[in-house]
Amino acid sequence: MTTIEKSVDVEVPVTTAYNQWTQFESFPQFMEGVERITQVTPTRTHWVTKIGGVTREFDAEITEQHPDERVAWHTVDGPPQGGVVTFHRLDERTTRVHVQMEYDPQTLTEKAGAAIGLVDHRVSGDLERFKEFIEGRGAETGGWRGDVSRPPQAGETRHDLPDAGRPGDPLR
Repeated sequence: MTTIEKSVDVEVPVTTAYNQWTQFESFPQFMEGVERITQVTPTRTHWVTKIGGVTREFDAEITEQHPDERVAWHTVDGPPQGGVVTFHRLDERTTRVHVQMEYDPQTLTEKAGAAIGLVDHRVSGDLERFKEFIEGRGAETGGWRGDVSRPPQAGETRHDLPDAGRPGDPLR
């Protein structure tokens, strides 16, 4: 697995940055190689990417989401990857958006690209374009404020989780 960690400071309040990040269908406007994203369910998205002339389609599942704090995901099918985007309030007008992701390059070309830092560079560029996108607009295009608790880890039950909520609360 290859790990990438990148951050960008955006000149918008944390709620604005978070709300925009939850608008997955807008990602092609600032993510290089992302052709289309369709929100299938509140926690599942379908991606179409075209990178280096290779088109791929896959689904990703939101595994944890807390308003103004974090969005975590992993792929359900397609190239193995997952990660988390966290939102850090620096002051009332500035937010640090931090991305941590892991992916498993599949082909020889992908492995070579990972070795020379192409994906690392792409994530940096995507964050810079997100900064330009949200600062240029000054407001989000929408927002989803639902909460998704992380799934229990080995040995835990849902009731052991610190953010489990009240019994019977829906995940979203």
